[in-house]
Amino acid sequence: MNLKQLAAEKAVEYVKDGMHVGLGTGSTAYWAILKIGERVREGLSIQAVATSKASEKLAKEQGIPLIPFDRIQGLDLTIDGADELDRGLHLIKGGGGALLREKIVAFHSKELIIIADESKLVDKLGTFPLPVELVPFAYEWTMASLERLGAKPMLRTDDESIYVTDNGNYIADCRFGEIDNPNELHQRLLHLPGVVDNGLFIGLATRAVIGHSDGSMSVVEREA
Repeated sequence: MNLKQLAAEKAVEYVKDGMHVGLGTGSTAYWAILKIGERVREGLSIQAVATSKASEKLAKEQGIPLIPFDRIQGLDLTIDGADELDRGLHLIKGGGGALLREKIVAFHSKELIIIADESKLVDKLGTFPLPVELVPFAYEWTMASLERLGAKPMLRTDDESIYVTDNGNYIADCRFGEIDNPNELHQRLLHLPGVVDNGLFIGLATRAVIGHSDGSMSVVEREA
């Protein structure tokens, strides 16, 4: 039983004719894109934007119509995964390397629906290392700044090379331990020169569809 697939297919039920839809990135969003493609081939009429080159390629393969960003002002709905989430719908994202594009798309969406299996739902964020996107220039100094902030950062690699995002940046995966105040940490990270953005998504998700090992689904809604 693939819990990610079950949750993704449930989330795609929120997609309706005429919507502008954001397509997330990663192993969970993959299943949502496949299901959206299936519904498009059955007659669903939407236009979409993708948060990564990989998702864009998959969307084209599935026949999902893509629209340039300059043709629309925003999105009705984005479906994406998360590496961790709590019941307040604070998220850690970026395991797939697309956190900056995902955050831009999420910010301009009326709704952000997160899909995850039950293992991703936690009481407190922090077991999954927090991805922080860095500019390559003087990244060693930026890594040192992260250490002074209390992190144990590790530069992400791709085989033997430094991992490079679709934006040409690096990612430091940072272990902070339990994150008691995600919003405060988010702001402190943004004040570090050399940090482009980080994988804390605060106040962006509107609901999460969670797949459970018994085959059931639950929906966590953000409190008003």
